[in-house]
Formats: sequence, C-alpha cells, structure tokens
Amino acid sequence: MALEAGIEATHEFDVDGRLLTDVGGTLGFTVLSTPGMIAMMERTAAMLVYPHLPPGKATVGFEVCVKHVRAAPEGARCLARVRLREVREERKLRFDVEVVDIDGATIGLGTHERRVIDARA
Repeated sequence: MALEAGIEATHEFDVDGRLLTDVGGTLGFTVLSTPGMIAMMERTAAMLVYPHLPPGKATVGFEVCVKHVRAAPEGARCLARVRLREVREERKLRFDVEVVDIDGATIGLGTHERRVIDARA
C-alpha cells in the first residue's frame, strides 16, 4: 500500500441543506450540525486516501473523537482539513481533522480513524 503519514487534504463546503440544524426549533436559526461537521471530516479523509488504495479496497469510519467549539451559521463557507497522522498494519488509519470557517476560525477539531476494507461485491 502506498499510504504514508503526512498526506493532507482540504474540502471547501457551504453550510446548507442536510448539514443544518436548528436543534429541534430551540435556536430560532440554523447552524452547522455536529453530525454534518463530522460528515465533512469523514468525507475529506476518505477522499484523501482513496486514490492511494489498491483496486478493490475502500475505507470505512471506525472512530470519531471531535469537539464542536463554534457555530457556523447557514450560508457560511467552511473548510474541512484532514492530515493522515498514522498508518498501522496497512489498514488502520488515524487522521487529525478540523473544520474552519473561511476566515480560519476553528469550528471543530479532533481525530478520526478509518479502516481499509475489501470493497468487492
């Protein structure tokens, strides 16, 4: 496998649609939901490593440990940033993950683990 620690990726996205929550109507406005933030982190990690995997392989999420530290309002432009921190046993991948707004303010950060699996049907 050609995966090595240190590779990085970013994915720019708009805070809208399925990424939003109003916390069951308690806010009176909509913001980036924690599940939406995590989805952008996971997507970016998966897309970073996919081109480096052998044919017939893919990754699945295994663990997420993040803090959601700031709100991102509906319509905000954000960046998901991921860095492959560690590769173990050629199948265990640990990432540093972060979402920032367009001005660089941290929205959320933490770690994410993925596992390489056989994706052949």
